[in-house]
Amino acid sequence: MPVKNLIVGQSGGPTAVINSSLYGVVSEALRHPEEIGHVYGMINGIEGFLQDSILDFQEALPGDSLDGLLYTPGAYLGSCRYKLPESLDDPIYPKLFEKFQEKNIGYFQYIGGNDSMDTVSKLSRYAERIHSDIRFIGQPKTIDNDLIQTDHTPGFGSAARYVASTVREIVLDANVYEKPSVTIIEIMGRHAGWLTAASALARKYVGDNPMLIYLPEVDFDVEDFLTKVQHCLGKNCNVIVCVSEGIHDKDGTFVCEYDSSVGTDSFGHKMLAGCGKYLENLVRSRLGVKARSVEFNVSQRCSASMLSATDQQEACAAGVFGVQAALKGETGKMVAFIRQVSLDDSYHMKCDLVDVNEVCNQEKTVPTEWISKDGTDVTEAFLRYARPLIQGKVEVPSGSDGLPAFVSRK
Repeated sequence: MPVKNLIVGQSGGPTAVINSSLYGVVSEALRHPEEIGHVYGMINGIEGFLQDSILDFQEALPGDSLDGLLYTPGAYLGSCRYKLPESLDDPIYPKLFEKFQEKNIGYFQYIGGNDSMDTVSKLSRYAERIHSDIRFIGQPKTIDNDLIQTDHTPGFGSAARYVASTVREIVLDANVYEKPSVTIIEIMGRHAGWLTAASALARKYVGDNPMLIYLPEVDFDVEDFLTKVQHCLGKNCNVIVCVSEGIHDKDGTFVCEYDSSVGTDSFGHKMLAGCGKYLENLVRSRLGVKARSVEFNVSQRCSASMLSATDQQEACAAGVFGVQAALKGETGKMVAFIRQVSLDDSYHMKCDLVDVNEVCNQEKTVPTEWISKDGTDVTEAFLRYARPLIQGKVEVPSGSDGLPAFVSRK
């Protein structure tokens, strides 16, 4: 292939290491001037590209300033939640490929979650239809850890570290009081409870808080919940309960819907929030004890203070691997993580490729065998899986104002 340009975009919810993946892509692309000319970035994903909103990385982040992506949370390029039409006969596809041709694009890298892999799938399938030689690679990203055919996803390790650390802090805060109290912590997770399960890592000993953990993989029963909370209060006057935002009853009704109607996002997903507040009020009124709720909200995905070095390194490695794969002729693939089995039980990971068409529009949930039989906890198997992913501390440089020196677009 003659010298072509590479374009990269970010899509969906940001993470603490989505820019580390971006760093991996851009830095590796710049190492191949004999095959890759310009390295472009889509501002606000494929939606921004349609509006000709792009930047040239050689101008936007020259030299050492590119390193700032390694510790900057959020999405440097901006994001979008734009769903391409299902029909490949839609006129938007020839329009997109005309724009690719105008920019001499030969390599397309898209960093995102499930819906982003859907974009990669559609573009690669359309490219095959029209015999385009553009190579499309998906870079995995999601704190929800719900992409299939990969051991885990970049973003999950840092978010899990944030959840476990913050839950441990809240436990210590609750323990200063002798008066019975219940704290409900609401954590992101619509259909997959990986992040909420990570709250179990906060425990220092058997029986420590959080005493109850509820995932969306198990039907939630309000009366059983109240009974278990009352039982826990008999063991510890300060009870911490961690719940996924997507917990639902046996009929599939989200607990957050008990209290109010909820809207939907551009993909038709219900915008979940509020189950923690509902359960707080329920505990207070039914059990007559002090209750409060804490919603981690965006902090669990945007905090750089709890960056996992393992997560950062793997996100960068995924970016590098994706570019190398495209240069070798791969297309229509997603970078995946394969956990290596070692005799000493130490953790090792390698990158691989999987068919993006088999990944998009599916969700990986926490295995049933990793959830306790009564549905209120996770097993040691989950802890063994998650512990290696939160390891290592990243030192975030400070500016003259004493605050993190993040990089951002001007």
